[in-house]
This record gives sequence, structure tokens and C-alpha cells, in this order.
Amino acid sequence: MPPKIRKLSKFLWGFTITSYSSDSMISSIALLRNPFLILVSSFLILAAAQGASSNVIAGEFLTANDQNSTWQSPSGDFEFGFRRAPDQQDRFLLAIWFAKIPQKTIVWSANGDNLVEIESKVELTSNGLVLTAPSGREVWSTNSSQDGTGGVSHAAMLDTGNFVITGGNSGNIWESFQYPTDTILPGQELGLSSTLSSAFSATSYKKGKFQLRFTPEALVLNQIDVVTEKPFQFYLNITDGSGLIFNESGYILIRKSSGSFVQLAPEKTIPKQDSYYRATLGFDGVFTLYSHSKYMTSYGDATWASWWYRPKDICFSFVSQDPLGSGPCGYNSICQPNQDGRATCSCPRGFSSLDAKNPLFGCKPNYQSKPEDCNEEGSIIGEDRFEFNTMQFTDWPFGDYELLQPVSDTECRRACLIDCNCAVAILQPPELNNGTGRCWMKKLPLSNGRFNQEQIDRKVFIKVLKSDEKPQSQVILILSVLLGTSAFFNIFTLAVISLFLFCFYRRKLKDLNSIHRKGEIETNLRCFTYKELEDATKGFKEELGKGAFGTVYKGELSRNYVAVKKLDKFFQEGEKEFKAEGGDAGEGGNVVCAR
Repeated sequence: MPPKIRKLSKFLWGFTITSYSSDSMISSIALLRNPFLILVSSFLILAAAQGASSNVIAGEFLTANDQNSTWQSPSGDFEFGFRRAPDQQDRFLLAIWFAKIPQKTIVWSANGDNLVEIESKVELTSNGLVLTAPSGREVWSTNSSQDGTGGVSHAAMLDTGNFVITGGNSGNIWESFQYPTDTILPGQELGLSSTLSSAFSATSYKKGKFQLRFTPEALVLNQIDVVTEKPFQFYLNITDGSGLIFNESGYILIRKSSGSFVQLAPEKTIPKQDSYYRATLGFDGVFTLYSHSKYMTSYGDATWASWWYRPKDICFSFVSQDPLGSGPCGYNSICQPNQDGRATCSCPRGFSSLDAKNPLFGCKPNYQSKPEDCNEEGSIIGEDRFEFNTMQFTDWPFGDYELLQPVSDTECRRACLIDCNCAVAILQPPELNNGTGRCWMKKLPLSNGRFNQEQIDRKVFIKVLKSDEKPQSQVILILSVLLGTSAFFNIFTLAVISLFLFCFYRRKLKDLNSIHRKGEIETNLRCFTYKELEDATKGFKEELGKGAFGTVYKGELSRNYVAVKKLDKFFQEGEKEFKAEGGDAGEGGNVVCAR
């Protein structure tokens, strides 16, 4: 008997099995003659697993903090507790994870869509597990109280990775295996009502956009609408069947409608007993069977190794099955498969990533035509502002609004250039289609983009602004900034000029108050107001003389006679003339001046 059949026989407690032929995707494994014995053996295995557990009693709780308190399985392989969310370090995730490996890989979580803050608490109550925020608000619960169960007796983290809550009658009334997130473990089953949902990203455990589930006919992978969570058409029909069993030996089996079992994975490799196993629907939409050594290797810590995955080419799977939705890489993106079936996502030239940290979120155009760019006929205004980025071996196969044929390379580009609706034109060259070129015109958004140098024989023209052009809205913004800057500069310049003039005339007035110059009479000068001098000269009545620059009047201040010259202009010559004309009045006392 082949090794994998021996392992299945052990799993099925040694009862007689019969091999069945397989289809092209999966190999056959066995058919039990008595399905009742499966139930008996499964119950005995489950009972044995429950015996190897450390019980949690009602009233016990864990708190979200850095103390790292957990509920462990007896072997220490798994832990149940709080983990800091990778993308939000101030928030916590209630989860189950592999405890003995460096990666601490999470296999189940309760609140990926509703992370909790520090000091939140999960408690085993009479109604099951209850997760509450520090305020006391209930965030999540198992709601495990059921009639006829005798209430909650205890809970346990099992060595299988299953967290179970047991009722008073010793039966399990809730278990994490019945509510999987993105991962299944050996000993776990998926039925018609079970679904695996991918994580949102590599660092977020929110529900993502991919599902693994059973339809009434088959096990399928599909994308979902992120708003309604309704599934699109599947992008991969893995196999027909009504149930999936991941046995303790590391094999994934499919239950057929006839009751037989066929082996789905792995296809060739025999699982090792000294390894951990998990099957995870990745955030990228690929369902993968992984193994990880339980021990250190000669090269250091072991890592998760991929043993089997579906689909083998996720980019092609979407194109061949589902025209709806964004595709594996999001809208306006290009998908290129790598060696393990996963997508390498990128943005075409003229587009940029919506989220630099997660290329699966799609791309946005750097330029998109506006109504003001188009005339009434729908033609572009100022077509000389645009050019085309050309790509080979690329295609967006869905969503074209017009097909032109026969057409040349130049005609295809010209048609897209003058059409306001056209963002991308895809050309199948005439030489590849019996001399008849075909041109598909497409609007945004673009979906299910794909690059494949061996399979795609088309040429893509992406309409973009020329490198020295800017979108009209950006031009308006730049002009507004420039005009605003110009107005500010003008106001600032006027303020500087005004300040300069003020300082200049202030200094001039200060110079007028100080008559000390080289060659002048050495005396103390005193300034008077015009009103004071008008009173002193009794209204400028008595003239002493008149010169070219003004008239000198006789006045009296503090019983002293003074000469006051009323200047029409003020130059140095005027000052000298004033001293000559008022010299007689100033010989016996102070010389005074006024302005």
C-alpha cells in the first residue's frame, strides 16, 4: 500500500478502503464502505484531543496589554489571546496562533474588523466568550448559551489549534473550527455552510475581497463586492464535492456527493510527521497548503514552505472565468503571475498606485479628461496636448465600448486621441489577424489587466498629457497661486516704499531741527512751534529785512529780542542769508530758528 494510503487507513482506523480513479486535477484516495465508522472514529479522535487540554473555567479572563497572558494548549503548540495589530500598534486582535515558531503565525481571529484598545477584556461567562472594550461595550461574543446543553462548563485550547467551549453535558457548544477566518488546520473540515475569507492585506486582518467556499456543485474561489460582500462569479472551480477534510496527516481530501473521498493536496509530496501544517486563503486570492518544521534546521529557523496552491496562475484565472470585478490587482492595474501563482501587481505608465503599501488596491490615472476638455461632439479640445504611452504584451480584455476594424496602428491611435471617452486603445496588429487590424476603445476604470509575453499579442496605447503639459485644473491652481503671490508681492513692495519714505522724511525733519553744520555759529539751538513764533512777532508785523529765500521779522521771547526768518525755501544759502540779516538781533543773546 502506498504511504499516503497507509496514512489514510490509520486516519480511518484501519477499516477497509477502496481506491477510485481520479480526474486530471486531483488523485483518487479511497471510499469507506461504512460511513458510520467515520463518525465513530472522528468522535474518538475528538475525545482524545479534548482530554489533552488545560481547562478554562467560567469567570477567567484575559486583558489586552503587554503582559502577554494567554491560554495555551497542553503541548504549547497553540496560544489563545491578544496580539497587537501589525498595522495599528495601539489596537489589539483576539486570535489563535502557532506559539513555538518565530513567525507566531495567526490561524484564527475574532475581531479583525473591529480591533480593540488596550485594557479590553475577553472573559468566559455563562454565555460563552465575551470580548468587551474598557468602557464595558460588548465587541464580540460566541453567544454559546443553548437549551439542553447544561450551560457553559469550561473551555480549552486544544493541541489541534481548536478552541472549544464545553457544556454541562460534556458536549462542545462552540468551537473555533466551526468559524474559520482565512485558515484551516489538520483535523478541521469545511462544509457547505463554511467559508474562508481572505485577510485585507499582509498586515490587516479585516475581511478581504476573496472567498473559498462550497457552492451546491463545487469548491470554488471567488471575489466579493467589498460593499455588499456578495460574491462575483468564481474565478476558479477547484473541484466538485460537498465537503473538505484536512486530516491529521497533512492531506486535504474532498468528499464527493457519492460519499467517496479524493485527495486534493498535496499531489506528490508525502507530509512529514515532524511538521506543522496549515491551508490559508491569502490576501492575494491564492489558496495554499503550507508546512513548517517543528524544529530548528542546520540553516537556522525554518520558514513556511508552499506545498500546493490554487490557482496556478491567478491572473489568467480571472480573465478566463469572471468579467466582473476589478481583478486580482484592482482597477487600472496590470497583473503578472510569479512562480508560485501569485500576482505581481503594477501600474501602467500614466497611472499611480492608490496605496503604495498595498499594490492589490489598484491604480489611479494621473490625468483624466474633464467636461471642459471636450466639445459638443465629444471630441477632445487641444489634441496636441496629448501623447500615447505604448506597451506590448498587455491587455485589459473587458469593458471596451467600441471596436474598429479593419484599422492600422496610426488609425487606432488617432481614433482614441480625438475621442474624449477614450483612455486606452488596444490594437491587435493586422499581421496577426489575417491582415485585418482590430482596435478596442476603452473607458476608465480598466479591469483584469494582464501582462504575458508568451500569451498576449496585443499593443496598448495609453492616452496621457505630454510631459510639458499640465491638467487644466492644475494650471488654474498654479495661476491662482502665482496671482496671489503677485498681489502679495505688490502690497509688500508698497509697504516697503512707504516705510522708506517715512524714514527719509523723518530724518529730513530731524536735520531741520539741527542747524549745526561746519562753519555755523557755535551756540545752543532751540526749536519753537509756528504758533509760538507768530505770537512772539505779533503776527510777523515788524520786518527787519528781506532776502531771496524769505523775510526776517523782529520778535520778543522771554523779554529778549529775537530775529525770526520765515523761509520760503531752505538751502544752505538761505541759512547764511538769515544769519547775515539777523546778526544784529543775535549779537546780544541767543540765535534761534524756527520752521
